[in-house]
Amino acid sequence: MTRRSTQILLALGASLVMSAASAQEVADTIYTGGPVLTINDDQPAAEAVAVKDGRIIAVGDLAEVMTRQGDGTEIFDLDGRTMLPGFIDSHGHVVFGGLQALSANLLAPPDGAVKDIASLQATLRKWVEKNAEAVEQAGVIIGFGYDNAQLAELRHPTRENLDAVSEELPIMIVHQSGHLGVANSKALEIIGFDASTEDPAGGVIRRGADGEPNGVLEEYAFFSALVPVLSQLGPDAFLAFAQAGSELWASFGYTTGQDGRSSASAVEALKAVAAAGKIPIDVVAYPDVLEARDYIGEHTSLEYADGIRVGGCKLTIDGSPQGFTALRDRPYYDPVGAYPPGYAGYSAVTMEQVQDAVNWCYEKGFQILTHANGEGASDMLIAAIDAAQAEYGDPGNRPVLIHGQFMREDQVDAYKRLGVFPSVFPMHTFYWGDWHRDHTVGPINAENISPTGWLLERGMIFGSHHDAPVAFPDSMRILDATVTRRTRSGDILGPHQRVDAMTALKALTIWPAWQHFEEDNKGSIEVGKLADFVLLSDDPTAIDPETLDQLRVQVTIKEGEVIYEAQDGEQESHLRQSPFMSDPGSAHRFLHAMYHATGVEK
Repeated sequence: MTRRSTQILLALGASLVMSAASAQEVADTIYTGGPVLTINDDQPAAEAVAVKDGRIIAVGDLAEVMTRQGDGTEIFDLDGRTMLPGFIDSHGHVVFGGLQALSANLLAPPDGAVKDIASLQATLRKWVEKNAEAVEQAGVIIGFGYDNAQLAELRHPTRENLDAVSEELPIMIVHQSGHLGVANSKALEIIGFDASTEDPAGGVIRRGADGEPNGVLEEYAFFSALVPVLSQLGPDAFLAFAQAGSELWASFGYTTGQDGRSSASAVEALKAVAAAGKIPIDVVAYPDVLEARDYIGEHTSLEYADGIRVGGCKLTIDGSPQGFTALRDRPYYDPVGAYPPGYAGYSAVTMEQVQDAVNWCYEKGFQILTHANGEGASDMLIAAIDAAQAEYGDPGNRPVLIHGQFMREDQVDAYKRLGVFPSVFPMHTFYWGDWHRDHTVGPINAENISPTGWLLERGMIFGSHHDAPVAFPDSMRILDATVTRRTRSGDILGPHQRVDAMTALKALTIWPAWQHFEEDNKGSIEVGKLADFVLLSDDPTAIDPETLDQLRVQVTIKEGEVIYEAQDGEQESHLRQSPFMSDPGSAHRFLHAMYHATGVEK
């Protein structure tokens, strides 16, 4: 072969190579330099991922993915960090989580410093001192996250305990469950609760010996006091809630959040903030089906607008298991408080209301998420879905059980038969496992709260959630609790209900993606899906399971854009003090909005 012929062949070969390269999309970014856990069973791990226009175009070996490199391609060095798909919120309250982010932090250790009523009072006083100007303008004090189960006194604070902080300013503190709260005397005066006020349906105004409210408000008594206050705060406050909540979610690796039991005003606030480019994540809202049917009917969609959409309906049957307001099928084991013999909790709604709501969602084909904590509440939900399916068939609406803390094994079978997706709450094993063992259900039944093992045995997929603002949306605490089920005291609650780390990761990613009808776009690192990622400090499948709670979210990426990057020590600090304390500007804006909305003037 002549030299000229050789040159022609070489030129032809180079041309073919260049043509093959040009036929492929050139990546905007290639991620490499650390483990990639795809959560895709067909390709569990990868060395590199290529992204273009916010979507994944290649996943695999480094050499293969690097063929997508062009002159303008950014090489994102994972620097040893582990890459996973962005976390998807199986159940939480993004907007109400903003209240958590913008209020005095009354959580118990390790997420706060409140151990008894004295430290609760001291925390409130410190918060008021640090936000003096804003509090003076607003004329109100809000605290979030106290838990009577973690207070040394093992009781709720009273109006008198809060009066010791301030008799002039109204104070409202919210129980960690979000189902109870305590008001001081000034707040009760503003709300209009006194000895002559009757308990609302589905709620309790706790009282002293003289019949006067002692400050503790349960369920609809609490909602009737708190919700009108929040709804009157004006749009600025809801905007502040929406932005702060979504940013808090992003800091824990969530690229899709949920606003469960939402309202029309909360959804509109999310839309307004998102339109201004200030909601970094996608948010799916589920308004209350008993209060917002017209809004649900007009706005439910699988399509996002500026990252916000209404996904369907939320129904709440009962209350908080740790607060003894969940509806059981048997008496509570050893409830702490003045409960009558045989007390088994109560439902917040009637069976007629449950059936009507479920029927409406099935008739319309809307997804319904139902809060049912106790066995009695699950019995109501199972009966309602059975009847609805008999009447309307299966519209493919993927109904979801929220919480299901105290399920019986036969109820798990019923949920599988009915095609119900369980969104469970394994964090309870850490935060309240000891309390459940000793007081709510007793040592035998406590072994089976949040029964992920039973679900896995039956081949069911499920989601693991945080229910923030009940707790921080701490994805690594969820992961740890789902795998280890270790309580605050170090006990292991139900070792047979533990699952492996990969299963627990699926319950944070691909399975809640399916729950939200988004499995084709989210939940795993696969070609064609959105470039939603989270980078962790280590590989959760390769470390000692007992150290999972020490993992930290380092970076959160939404559609190829970094929306959160941790600073040294930030998350530890974040977990132990309210962001309100570290951001007086946010405090001022929030309380200023509250001041104008409530009309409480100094």
